[in-house]
Amino acid sequence: MARLLALLGFLSLLASTAITFAAQSTADVSVSAKMKDSILKEILSSRVNQIPPEKEYIIGHGDILTVNIYEEGDMSASSTPGLSRQNKSGDAPRIANSGATVMMDGRISLRDIGDVEVVGLTLTELADYLKKLYAVIYDNPIVTTTLAQSNSLRYTVMGKVSQPGIFLLDYPTTIVQAVARSGGFTEWASKDITVVRAKMKEEDKAHFDGNTMKLNYDKFVSGKALDSNVFIRSGDIIIVN
Repeated sequence: MARLLALLGFLSLLASTAITFAAQSTADVSVSAKMKDSILKEILSSRVNQIPPEKEYIIGHGDILTVNIYEEGDMSASSTPGLSRQNKSGDAPRIANSGATVMMDGRISLRDIGDVEVVGLTLTELADYLKKLYAVIYDNPIVTTTLAQSNSLRYTVMGKVSQPGIFLLDYPTTIVQAVARSGGFTEWASKDITVVRAKMKEEDKAHFDGNTMKLNYDKFVSGKALDSNVFIRSGDIIIVN
């Protein structure tokens, strides 16, 4: 029983931990990206090609960012009030304890420089941008930007599930995991799942017919369609029949 309680506590801790991204201005980083890549290849040798490269996070509407300048502290113009991390029917809304929220106009408000457009930038690009802006005020500022909370990446689950709704895509999630996260199938579900994806990539063509793909859960659990349980992307609509 003690071991079971310890395991449940560990899983609860994992579920409550948010993934955090951060970046410093490239002018403030003494080790270049090229050097990091070279040393990583040297350490990993032949295994380096087995690790897929991860793209930098792109800032979107609703995200909460913190901007810090060394010796000046948090530059957010106002603190974001804290709310609960989840609600019963899904993952939105949720708000971090501090930081600047990216508003509908794609901007955040910062001390000394006012509103700044951030949507579409990576955290590194934003740090480089802010370093140049704050250099007008401070002598050689060291700028760090952090994604305190991702609220812009979302997907929709609808149809015959217990808790349909809009969910935050804050960690890699497969189709089956998305259905489980929405409470699972209702008793009337045929367990046929359709995924609608607006923005297609070259690697999607192996699984999608046009902009849709289908997965039958019964075939999946029998081991006949394991490769169809793909990772979902922001903007995906999952329809359960």
